[in-house]
Amino acid sequence: MRANVISIVLGGGKGSRLFPLTYSRSKPAVPIAGKYRLVDIPISNCLNAGYNKIMVLTQYNSASLNSHIKNAYHFDIFSKGFVDILAAEQNVGNDKWYQGTADAVRQSMKHLEKYDYDYVLILSGDQLYQMDYRELIDFHQKNNGDVTIATIPVNAKDATGFGILKSDDANVITSFIEKPDAVELQNWKSETSEKSKANGKDYLASMGIYVFSKSVLEKMFEEDPGDDFGGELIPNGIDKYKTLSFQFDGYWTDIGTIESFYEANLDLCQDFPKFNLFSSSPIFTRARMLPPSKVNGSYVKNAVFGEGCIIMADKIENSIIGNRTRIDKGTTIVNSYIMGADYYQKTQSIVDNDKAGKPNMGIGKYCYIDKAIIDKNCYIGNDVKIIGGKHLPDGDFENYSIKDGIVVVQKGATIKPGTVIS
Repeated sequence: MRANVISIVLGGGKGSRLFPLTYSRSKPAVPIAGKYRLVDIPISNCLNAGYNKIMVLTQYNSASLNSHIKNAYHFDIFSKGFVDILAAEQNVGNDKWYQGTADAVRQSMKHLEKYDYDYVLILSGDQLYQMDYRELIDFHQKNNGDVTIATIPVNAKDATGFGILKSDDANVITSFIEKPDAVELQNWKSETSEKSKANGKDYLASMGIYVFSKSVLEKMFEEDPGDDFGGELIPNGIDKYKTLSFQFDGYWTDIGTIESFYEANLDLCQDFPKFNLFSSSPIFTRARMLPPSKVNGSYVKNAVFGEGCIIMADKIENSIIGNRTRIDKGTTIVNSYIMGADYYQKTQSIVDNDKAGKPNMGIGKYCYIDKAIIDKNCYIGNDVKIIGGKHLPDGDFENYSIKDGIVVVQKGATIKPGTVIS
């Protein structure tokens, strides 16, 4: 019998480490792989597992996320499934916005009263992975868990950015610490697989994926006023409630920085990427009904194309090309993510811009772009050179930013013809 589960996807805060991609959108709304949004990952994992009661909690810069979910996820009138948006709200009893992960769920519990469920599956909206949540729920049930945390082995360098835990031979968590410093970390090694040990992954990190039995979650909220699951409720509840570690051994990455976002996307261009877009578990997204992409006279190697593109570039290598991207002749794109556009520029506008010597939406003629992220709806003029690398210092400029050597052109920005960023 299928477990009765309701899923809650956390819509994220400001996402300052992903700026400028989060200047006008929340983290879960950031486009990935040329045609998806980050929020499509946890929602698709839920739907593939048969868990079709899904709430997405939104707060910061939520307009594009709300629009995407509204346009992407529809169920037939006879289905009990839904993907609903729960926006942060002030009311008579509470005049504050969400203060943390636990507070967001706590404030939303009143909206779940009309649904029948036994387990709450809490998910992050800004991670890239494929997981069969049925295995997670089955583990929770078979081991009589009150709380189960999905965990993954990490190395010492990464461990300081996560909640780190220890568990016994029965996978019961005995201790938990949120983002320990390098000195504290020395005492937090755990037993991991031989493969993980060989890669220096001796620590068990929380993936920010939680299963709560309904009654337990309600009790925890009554007993603990804390705002955060990882920092307060879970560490405080370990001695009171049976808290389990479910070790996940697949690919998982937290899209927390520009560098991690860039690397996760470009890995999709490889012959055997760590994240498999071509598996039997599809990633669902908005159906846009765009025409097929058209490529004319281009040398292409290790590239992923979205839909509705018009490509006349000389060369595209190791790059993601998003929906509705237009790249003009003579241009080279390498090691980059071109996000594309939300709409097509009108033909008359293109003609007028050509006459006036103004850039059109997309990438102009004879450009060279290397190690860059070009956000949506950008106007890149002719003869523009953008060459990222570690030689470039971090900084935020008028219409682009540099993070970890990656040049990120802001959404809707215009880069004048002949501009050089290198």
